[in-house]
Amino acid sequence: MSSPIPVTILSGFLGAGKTTLLRHLLKAEHGLKIAVIENEFSDAGIDTQLLGDAPVQVMTLANGCVCCTIHTDLTKALYLLMERLDSGEIAFDRLVIECTGLADPAPVAQTFFIDEELRERYILDGIITLVDAANAEVHLAQTIAQAQVGFADRLLVSKTDLVSPHAFEALSERLTRINRRAPIRVVRHGEIDLAELLDVRGFNLNGSLNVRPVVAADSLDRISSMVLRTEQPLDIDKLSAFMNQLLEDHGRQLLRYKGVLNIAGEDRRLVFQGVLKLYGFDWDTEWSEGEVRESVMVFIADDLPEATIRAGFNALT
Repeated sequence: MSSPIPVTILSGFLGAGKTTLLRHLLKAEHGLKIAVIENEFSDAGIDTQLLGDAPVQVMTLANGCVCCTIHTDLTKALYLLMERLDSGEIAFDRLVIECTGLADPAPVAQTFFIDEELRERYILDGIITLVDAANAEVHLAQTIAQAQVGFADRLLVSKTDLVSPHAFEALSERLTRINRRAPIRVVRHGEIDLAELLDVRGFNLNGSLNVRPVVAADSLDRISSMVLRTEQPLDIDKLSAFMNQLLEDHGRQLLRYKGVLNIAGEDRRLVFQGVLKLYGFDWDTEWSEGEVRESVMVFIADDLPEATIRAGFNALT
């Protein structure tokens, strides 16, 4: 069987430029065959004439990219694309799913965890969220917009030319407080290096965990990042009980989380990550000789009782 097709979820504020970015992605001379699943509620369709009565419309563009517009649920569209791919009717090697402006990307991401057949054929590469610099303050007053930032593996900020450098810096600091995992990049009129969009490997189980420092400030945002660290080796049974309790009590609030852990009596890193209550873990590479064996966990969550969780984590060591 051929290797799974990487999937990028494109999320973001209404009017932040998702469609402009998609147009650039589909027209660029990159030699890739990209399929796009576009929800009919998006702010401006790539090709609005595609919207007919059929639940799923598929059109192949001149450069070989495929545009798919859906009036049905995502799972049906994914199976339809798979069937047409297998029959040779269409060809694509990557998939981009555009969420609507006010959509929660979690159900889209969970689709690729839950359905076993889809999990064999597609692999979730990353969630990209577009942020409109000019209107960010208004948008971020909504928890769903904060959640879109929290779910992201990469944040693309548009319309930076409409704000002052000071305003952009303040926005960047706010985005970092919400999501300390995601690098921030600027996108100009839909144009950005494709390396910033594709192969971000946001859902790979590996030992890379870049947690950016955050500027201390009072925040009104409900979504925020919490980082737990210790150089004490962790007991795997106590850790398992801690994580199970955390997921039971707060699983619906944990948007994204990842950890690289030093387990007592084990030379390999234990890595885990999850979305809401769905998570996976595996053993990674061995710690290098002389390397500081620090366990780091980062949780991006909605209104967690931080003091209680820190106390529970500290009790593990």
